[in-house]
Amino acid sequence: MKPFAESCEENKKPILEILREYFADVHQVLEIGSGTGQHAVYFSKKLPHLHWQPSDLKENLAGINTWLEEAKRTNISPPFELDVNQNPWPALNADAVFSANTAHIMDWPSVEKMFTGIGLILKPQGLFCLYGPFNFHGEFSSKSNEEFDQWLKLRNPDSGIRDIDDLVDLGCIHKLRLVQNYEMPVNNRLLVWQKVKIIELI
Repeated sequence: MKPFAESCEENKKPILEILREYFADVHQVLEIGSGTGQHAVYFSKKLPHLHWQPSDLKENLAGINTWLEEAKRTNISPPFELDVNQNPWPALNADAVFSANTAHIMDWPSVEKMFTGIGLILKPQGLFCLYGPFNFHGEFSSKSNEEFDQWLKLRNPDSGIRDIDDLVDLGCIHKLRLVQNYEMPVNNRLLVWQKVKIIELI
């Protein structure tokens, strides 16, 4: 049976409107944590100029493949196994990276590893788009996000909603500069980083 995530159906259109702008001149996209594969199929169809590379933990690859086999899109590669903690990451030279609803599931060291890997594979001026719930200056943006954070920590004390300030600091370490912060439906955000040229850091 094909896996299905209701959240993907709810957020795909708002996310697409932003990706249309930022991915207009992008060719190669790595998706981290592709989950069911729904986003990969939808975005590759709506943005046919892109070549979309799904990735996830090994146990999720079969489900992603069921979506890809049905869609028969020529601009999606077969998903490969990617644990953000692995070293090294698969050899890639991506124009952009996309990830949805991953940072609050991972523990913080894994979030750090994700930024490290993205900083290494992303081309200069490449983009990293991260979707999900986030905190502001140590505060929850809504009561529902606070309750969601409590639920996450009951499942895994090391998971939880991340603070944008911490992510901005982490990005700077890996030459990733936050260029936009979009408000999204259901108390989520879409954060856009760009990898800066070395000359910009001098």
